[in-house]
Amino acid sequence: MSAATTYCRAWQITRNDGIALGFTDHDLPLTFEGVTFRPDCGLTASALQSATGLSVDNTEAEGVLGGADLGQEVVDAGLLDGAEVLCFRVDWQNPSDRKILFRGEIGDLTLKGNRFTAELRSMSEKLNVPTGRLYHRECAAVLGDALCKVDTGDAAYSTEVAVLALHSGGALTFEGLGGYASGWFAQGRVEVLEGARQGARSVIKADHGMGQDRLVSLWDELGLAVGDRVRLIAGCDRLAGTCRTKFANFLNFRGFPDIPGEDWLMQAPQRSRFVDGGSLR
Repeated sequence: MSAATTYCRAWQITRNDGIALGFTDHDLPLTFEGVTFRPDCGLTASALQSATGLSVDNTEAEGVLGGADLGQEVVDAGLLDGAEVLCFRVDWQNPSDRKILFRGEIGDLTLKGNRFTAELRSMSEKLNVPTGRLYHRECAAVLGDALCKVDTGDAAYSTEVAVLALHSGGALTFEGLGGYASGWFAQGRVEVLEGARQGARSVIKADHGMGQDRLVSLWDELGLAVGDRVRLIAGCDRLAGTCRTKFANFLNFRGFPDIPGEDWLMQAPQRSRFVDGGSLR
């Protein structure tokens, strides 16, 4: 009887468009369940971590980009984002003798030349994803989304303007925005419409009015140039008062502004103080 093992590993990746790809660390192709597992991709994986209970068991796989079904275009199109992954232990002499060692999906994908490293997330990873609604005072919607319903294309809430001047730290000066109150765009967004950085976006950190000019600071420096055209979108701090007065959208407010805070549990009845569930201080 030979002491050599006849077991190998086989990996099946099902892209987001439904195409199933097969890879193996055996030196010859294997075929089962209608999928051919190729040995030419160099796909390998670190030791699989398996745990009982609800803990997450993740690992990584490394491979080489190549071919029309696993090339740079496939990665750029996002066809591997969240793709299903199966890992089998297979007897290459008898592929019907196999066992699933891992089932999950691809997480973060890192590219270096023609090689890639993919984080493999097990099925228990989904237990870390928040579901349902959170009950807190701030709105759970994002300005302009399907829940908020504010039209950010309205001239009251967005404008297109060219960069007048650049400053250190990602600050920009614009002109002709005197009709907007100071701070109107704080916590909003800037979207680059024209220039070398077209399509780039950033969150607005601060917005200061200076007569007809405007000084806008960004959280991320976008590398803009004078004359680049951008769209500025109004900011929302997700508070009930802002939703009511700034956007006239309180009917779609997705928060709970009157929910009692933790300090309310310690509050005692007092005639001399208005009790609204806020801080005791």
